[in-house]
Amino acid sequence: MNKKKIILSAVVVVVIAGAGFWLFGGAKAQHKVSYETATVEKGTISESVTATGTIEPVTEVEVGTQVSGIIDKIYVDYNSVVTRGQLIAEMDRVTLQSEVASQRATYNGAKAEYEYQQKNYQRNKGLHEKQLISDTDYEQSLYNYEKAKSSYESTQASLAKAERNLSYATITSPIDGVVINRAVEEGQTVASGFETPTLFTIAADLTQMQVVADVDEADIGGVEEGQRVTFTVDAYPNDVFEGAVTQIRLGEDSSSGSSSSSSGTVVTYEVVISAHNPDLKLKPRLTANVTIYTLDRKGVLSVPARALRFTPEKPLIGNDDIVKDCEGEHKLWTREGNTFTAHPVEIGISNGINTEIISGIDEGAVVVTEATIGQMPGENGTQEMGQEANGEKSPFMPGPPGNSKKKGK
Repeated sequence: MNKKKIILSAVVVVVIAGAGFWLFGGAKAQHKVSYETATVEKGTISESVTATGTIEPVTEVEVGTQVSGIIDKIYVDYNSVVTRGQLIAEMDRVTLQSEVASQRATYNGAKAEYEYQQKNYQRNKGLHEKQLISDTDYEQSLYNYEKAKSSYESTQASLAKAERNLSYATITSPIDGVVINRAVEEGQTVASGFETPTLFTIAADLTQMQVVADVDEADIGGVEEGQRVTFTVDAYPNDVFEGAVTQIRLGEDSSSGSSSSSSGTVVTYEVVISAHNPDLKLKPRLTANVTIYTLDRKGVLSVPARALRFTPEKPLIGNDDIVKDCEGEHKLWTREGNTFTAHPVEIGISNGINTEIISGIDEGAVVVTEATIGQMPGENGTQEMGQEANGEKSPFMPGPPGNSKKKGK
């Protein structure tokens, strides 16, 4: 029993000695605070939304025909450069010319009848005024004159229509541009009914294109005309193209039916973006990945936004540190030696990462953005931040291997 008591007492002594060593020896351990800083400098503060769109010509005209018939001749093809008024196709004229001849014959007969009834009416009018003919004869001549006049005017309109239809057989380009689509072949019959058939699609200046992007309803509130835009296309993944918002379509759109579309519960709005295309890299119908800068300020004095959230308080500062505070809603802190000095500043725009500084501190000043607490155990000097969770360590945990050997040397 005495032997067991002696062993138990020895164990207790060793435990107490070890605990005392860690407690009192650990008192020498000191916390290490690392401060991150940033320089107040001029930069760009931006915020953006992304969308997907399609490259389209700014001016695009569909050329059709008002009459039915057979395409007799085609003078242009895809990518043909055309000028305003240039002949691009002709339709078969035989049927249309026959219609013109028929209407002209009818017109000539109606004109002759009209001229005869007009002279007869004028003659009977003079006789009636002298009371040489009855009222019935006069009224009959007036009736025949008015009827002939109406028939003459009707045939005149029909002839004009037939001549206009004949002119439609000659199809010309309405604008200067490039043929980007040809929907017919020579010998093909086209029927003009309720909708004019499209024969060609002609785009104007292809050096000036536009992107029609679908912007989500959650982002459309921040989009405004004139905002800077960048976009890429899969055909040239290494090129970034520049543009600007030129239109936000909110109402009915004649080309697509509506400027806004809904798929399930997702609503998007069409945003038109200018796209300069001097080297003709941008082809019609390419898909564009668009970035619209809803916030874009260049050359403004700025700091990281987290610098405005830093405050030198315990345990981020030591007992010997000096804090020189001031009044102000927004502050930046500089540190010289063990002195923290507050600078009241006026802030401008912010994108959550960087914040504009309007006044209160000079460019080039170094400000504290955040502090991190670490620990240096006892005599071993420094220990880098982040090696242990939260930088703290239990005094009862065993030390790293090799410490006892180093002390023994």
